[in-house]
Amino acid sequence: GAIVKVAGMSTLAFSGPARCFDGEEACFEAVKQRAYREGDVLVIRYEGPRGGPGMREMLATTAALYGQGTGGKVALITDGRFSGATRGFCVGHVGPEAAVGGPIALVRDGDMIRIDAERGTIDVDVPEAELARRKADWQPRASEFNSGYIWKYAQQVGSARHGAVTHPGAAAEASCYADI
Repeated sequence: GAIVKVAGMSTLAFSGPARCFDGEEACFEAVKQRAYREGDVLVIRYEGPRGGPGMREMLATTAALYGQGTGGKVALITDGRFSGATRGFCVGHVGPEAAVGGPIALVRDGDMIRIDAERGTIDVDVPEAELARRKADWQPRASEFNSGYIWKYAQQVGSARHGAVTHPGAAAEASCYADI
């Protein structure tokens, strides 16, 4: 699953080659250096609840793209999240996330990605056999956190789809008040 913010978008479809980054910092650096092309789909992975850990928002990268005048000319896909201030073609909360071997972990630079927000689809133009090979070769990324609270959080947190709750086996809150 994933979430696309469509408010204010002039088009609900985008297609282009993937530019993959393991973490927002790597993508932000590429944007800062203008090491991307109009039409690219920037893929920021390992920013989900477990991979981040913590699911940071990707506002710095989207703000930098708009500052360069290319915010509407590239798309951004992440297993992280976006703020309400995010503009442009952005897909967030992609799951299963990269840290658990989700499909976003299997995308490679140059893979053609088609996003259709009207139909609610994201397609990667890679044969199923190749995706299966990539899945078989996938290895979990080493964590910077090997002990302590952040490590414990990453071990216990669930998927974004189910609320990124940290109590395994329990249901997420059915309702809550949030002033957002």
